[in-house]
Amino acid sequence: MSVKPCVVVGMSGGVDSSVTALLLKEQGYEVIGLFMKNWEDDDDSEYCSSREDLNDAVSVADTIGIPIEAVNFAKEYKDRVFSYFLREYEAGRTPNPDILCNSEIKFKAFLDHAMRLGAEKIATGHYAKVREQDGLFQLLKADDASKDQSYFLHRLNQHQLSKSMFPLGGIPKSKVREIARQHNLSNAAKKDSTGICFIGERPFREFLNRYLPTKPGEMVTPEGKVMGQHMGLSFYTYGQRQGLGIGGGKDGSGEPWFVAGKDMANNRLIVVQGHDHQALLKPELDALDMHWIAGHAPDTSRGYAAKTRYRQQDAACRITLQYDRTHFNFDSPQWAVTPGQSVVPYDGDVCLGGGIIAN
Repeated sequence: MSVKPCVVVGMSGGVDSSVTALLLKEQGYEVIGLFMKNWEDDDDSEYCSSREDLNDAVSVADTIGIPIEAVNFAKEYKDRVFSYFLREYEAGRTPNPDILCNSEIKFKAFLDHAMRLGAEKIATGHYAKVREQDGLFQLLKADDASKDQSYFLHRLNQHQLSKSMFPLGGIPKSKVREIARQHNLSNAAKKDSTGICFIGERPFREFLNRYLPTKPGEMVTPEGKVMGQHMGLSFYTYGQRQGLGIGGGKDGSGEPWFVAGKDMANNRLIVVQGHDHQALLKPELDALDMHWIAGHAPDTSRGYAAKTRYRQQDAACRITLQYDRTHFNFDSPQWAVTPGQSVVPYDGDVCLGGGIIAN
């Protein structure tokens, strides 16, 4: 009989979640694997890898010696994540569905299902850590800074964190692959998945085109000079350089052009030339729908750091609480701050929460 409790591991077919299950089994936990199917609109397309991923997860579970089941959360995903994704793009913003997927599917629908299976905890292959301190659960950055995923987990609450385990939080990615090879896991060399799960490797614009209408308009400079035509504001994001089709400088400078804003009322895309153009730099922003992991806001009399996008360096800032929003003032201007993306504040290695960038 197992001395340690039952843990249900979300197994995606990738190496991270596979090694997560293996480590927990070796530590003496009773481990059950659970494969989540979150998308089924185009199972037969060349871009959808869910069948292959399920086969990989089953193969690994067999090697490790744990039971695995598949559960379909496609309806929940469409209702809670995908509909929001489309609404935001239609409004000209750039949402991050992976963040919503974590809070609504992986740590809500999946957590509820795992509890019904009799689990005491769930575990995933995310690179992050959980610590209990003074009766509160904290979300911490992973030791491997290049793989840290706390940014994507910032909407988790106290209950969700109390039930979650992240065994890879203290392990570098190179070591994870080494462990997989040592234990002959069939996916030890499998390439990491990138991008949003329902889009897969297909061109992003091609995917959006299936759900959102194209509404062409002018591409203009902040001064109003027309530089070209866009195919619809939904298909562009702040800081975007590729796919504008207006080349380098007309004056021979050859500097690239970037998306610096959207004029929704006039259906105009604002473009500027040069990576460091003033229109791409913002010293402050407002965030809506702010979530604090501790259940309350931190002491705002002192400074913190924040990311306005994943893989960005932490930037020193001050936080001001306002009536319906939270204001962030940065020590140095931030590049291509994007409405719809998340701003995530940190106190050292502790992730404090996050909110949706409004402007």
